[in-house]
Amino acid sequence: MTNPIGVHALVWVGDTSLPSLTSAVERTAAAGYDLIELTLHDSVDLDAAATRKLLEEAGLGVACSRGLAFDADISSADPAVVEKGAGLLQESLRLTHELGGSILTGVLYSALGKYAAPLSPGGRANVVTVLGELAAEAAGLGMSLGLEVVNRYETNVVNTAREALRLLDDIGANNITVHLDTYHMNIEEDDLVRPVLEVGERLGYVHIGENHRGYVGSGHIDFGAFFHALADIAYTGPVTFESFSSAVVAQGLSNDLAVWRNMWSDGDDLARQARTYIAAQLTASAHR
Repeated sequence: MTNPIGVHALVWVGDTSLPSLTSAVERTAAAGYDLIELTLHDSVDLDAAATRKLLEEAGLGVACSRGLAFDADISSADPAVVEKGAGLLQESLRLTHELGGSILTGVLYSALGKYAAPLSPGGRANVVTVLGELAAEAAGLGMSLGLEVVNRYETNVVNTAREALRLLDDIGANNITVHLDTYHMNIEEDDLVRPVLEVGERLGYVHIGENHRGYVGSGHIDFGAFFHALADIAYTGPVTFESFSSAVVAQGLSNDLAVWRNMWSDGDDLARQARTYIAAQLTASAHR
């Protein structure tokens, strides 16, 4: 089993202040994870140097993720809005590098929210241009970008693995990968196997989330088939558990993600169960 197993920091805390991240890092290590994913949606209070020290002392890897806002959306046709979004992406790339991370992933290509109309040709062209420039900057830092495939209620740019592959082809940068998330796949894909096989070696990051975003294995997602598909393509990248509850997630992000109920209240129990579950699935798929 070579995949680093990660957990999203929002399982533990709702912000990026140093006290919160100290707690998140300590609890991530105690639960046996290899990696913690930090969201950069609210990075004003993030002390990169101090957090990197915490991560190194705990022996944890780090990945960072974010989505954009409607006033800073690189899929917009408004040049000022696109410019603001490009600036946020550059800042996020810098922060990820300062934290010691090598991958910035998430909904890097649009606002995180429901759109009122389809993506325009001009908006898509802006996505290709901005992400191409960001990929070049990332390459200079030895970093890669992940494009997370999310459902229709959170973007109008990329909803399926095939759409993500077409976008990657148009950008033409070899340090941009596809980021698959089982929660979103459950909504948009025909099954959980074909997208993995089609993405193949261009899969760079994975989110494990149940259909209701609660305890993994307690819903109806066929994780066995998904993990077998990962084994079929010899995927060795991070497999990160992601779950949200309004008991923890900050109100703004909670609203963006439509987290209206408490799926759980004990993050430690949730994370320990998910770590055991993911490890068992990885082992079973590797030895079938």
